[in-house]
Amino acid sequence: MIPAAFAYHRPKSISEAVALLSDLGEDARPLAGGHSLIPMMKLRLAKPSDLVDLGAIAELKGVREDGADIVIGATTTQREVIASELIAAKAPILKEAAMVIADPQVRSLGTIGGNVANGDPGNDMPAVMMCLGATYLLAGKGGERRVAARDFYHGAYFTALEPGEILASIRIPVPPPGHGYAYEKLKRKVGDYATAAAAVVLTMAGGRAASCSIGLTNVGETALWAEEAARILVGSSLDAATLRRAVAAAEAITSPASDTRGPAQYRTKMAGVMLRRALERARSLAH
Repeated sequence: MIPAAFAYHRPKSISEAVALLSDLGEDARPLAGGHSLIPMMKLRLAKPSDLVDLGAIAELKGVREDGADIVIGATTTQREVIASELIAAKAPILKEAAMVIADPQVRSLGTIGGNVANGDPGNDMPAVMMCLGATYLLAGKGGERRVAARDFYHGAYFTALEPGEILASIRIPVPPPGHGYAYEKLKRKVGDYATAAAAVVLTMAGGRAASCSIGLTNVGETALWAEEAARILVGSSLDAATLRRAVAAAEAITSPASDTRGPAQYRTKMAGVMLRRALERARSLAH
């Protein structure tokens, strides 16, 4: 289908973009890579009056290290995340997750900011950001504010973004050296959203889990941070009995829909299977 008519704007700065969004009202939408918004527009599920294209704003691009954090500009593409030597060295779960998003064509244009900001529970990066304890820098006409990824998602396509605000950057604490990580994703075919997926970052000390964080994808109205499941694992050797308890705790917080990817009960169980696989692989990488 053909999208409804809209006006197009291409600002050169964050301040210009947020001023446009504020002045144009709630029917205006920011545009990054377009791989979430444009398909909805083609289906007439979204009919913005104005598109504010963020692609010319240099300050929204790039990956850098800032003290103990990695900072990623919102319009950095998934391909650029995959190619980043900094990310590969210090937060490799981001590269791993980016590599299973859609296909190479989409990753070449799709942005990390678009993936995390639109509130789609099927997107891969929100759970990874929760797992990593990321913080989002939001810019609006009234200034900037920071919101933790774990507090950002309120429901399907419903986030902490206020009208006129955009996601400017993502700040990620660098995981400890020697951490283990994994993003395990079950999908029907290449390029599909997850039936269920799990992100894990953990550290080991003396054969026991010293820290653990878990995120789950597409098994609820939002990505999920499985805090209780991670708490169960900390201090354990990740023995079989403890793994069973942690998996059960993670499954208990899920509420997937029954859809073409399978009935709800199946998707919950697959979340548990993906979590177990992610934990085992993360443990094997931790040193």
